[in-house]
Amino acid sequence: MTRSKVIQTWFAAVLLVAVAATVLGPSMTIGTAALLLALCLIPPFVVFMLWPSDKASTLAETIRDAKLR
Repeated sequence: MTRSKVIQTWFAAVLLVAVAATVLGPSMTIGTAALLLALCLIPPFVVFMLWPSDKASTLAETIRDAKLR
């Protein structure tokens, strides 16, 4: 599973919850909208930052690169 697929799945789940909440009719205040937005954006950002990159450098590569500079 790729990083983008995980984030797409998260946004789809949040969108479904938002649509269900709107259809069921609770009052939507500014605070509720801000909380929903935060719950939508923070987890994908954390996943994006913590997901390992395609090519992780080893300690030996990092040391060798530092010596070349």
